[in-house]
Amino acid sequence: MKNDKMDFTNHDHNNNINNWERGILEKLLLEVYKVQQRTRMWRWVWRIFWIFLLLIIISGIFGTKSEVKIRENHTAVIDLSGVIDSETNQADVLHEGLENAYKAKNVKGIIIRANSPGGSPVISSIAYQEIRNMKAKNPNIPVYVVIEDMCASGCYYIASAADKIYADQSSLVGSIGVIGSSFDFTGLIEKLGIKRRVKIAGNNKDMGDPFVPETPEQQQIWKQMLSSIHNQFINAVKQGRGNRLKYTENPDVFSGRAYTGEEGKAVGLIDDYGNIYTISRDVIKAPVLVNYTPDNKWSKLLGRHLSSELQHNIQGMMQRPW
Repeated sequence: MKNDKMDFTNHDHNNNINNWERGILEKLLLEVYKVQQRTRMWRWVWRIFWIFLLLIIISGIFGTKSEVKIRENHTAVIDLSGVIDSETNQADVLHEGLENAYKAKNVKGIIIRANSPGGSPVISSIAYQEIRNMKAKNPNIPVYVVIEDMCASGCYYIASAADKIYADQSSLVGSIGVIGSSFDFTGLIEKLGIKRRVKIAGNNKDMGDPFVPETPEQQQIWKQMLSSIHNQFINAVKQGRGNRLKYTENPDVFSGRAYTGEEGKAVGLIDDYGNIYTISRDVIKAPVLVNYTPDNKWSKLLGRHLSSELQHNIQGMMQRPW
């Protein structure tokens, strides 16, 4: 009898253990299932994200303004903004924008909307020449520059290639000059007891080094270079503005100083007052505005604006198996 009771107790004990093990196994399997479900969900989330990103990139690459088809007459707008440098390369932006505008139907005039403090004389010169060359090939479509807050230095270099320049009375224009700046730390390193060891081949190879004294010869070289670039700037403005620029009566116009729009009109830096709405409506007679500025934000984002390491990581993520 005692043995029977013990067998019954052991049987219950074994059943409890089996039930506990089964419960643990069920919970474990349920957690595994949940993890798999979450993994599948995130896999689909990432798939949708990369597909969405790819569609944006493709639309940025192929959705150029040359594909814009507008049946009614309109004015093409191309933005010239920010510091003029190799990073944004406004010469490329203007070339592509003008090319698309000239190819499009029903474009009655082109407005270059300018808002820039200037920058690279080389890129400014390239843009200036391109505008003039493309204007010569398309004489029936006028190109106007409309200045917003500022169009100074290299920006005005470019603007002078247009048929006419318009601005607000309070805009800043001109600044026809060239600047080259640096620092002289020679006195500082002498006080600190630091000696600079520089090995050069050529007397002027270290020209511009802020830790090396500048010689009179180097000062003269700098002066000649800046003067040469300044003369190129002046000649371009004279060629572009022609008799409208009253530089004989206003010798300060080439001194590098900036003018307000009101002052600029008096000396011939601009033709009249206006904005993109008044010029498109009253001068071009096509008030519908279409922006033809090339949109390359995404190529910049995935290109030079990302470090090579980050770009490599993103490419690696995109190539992961889904």
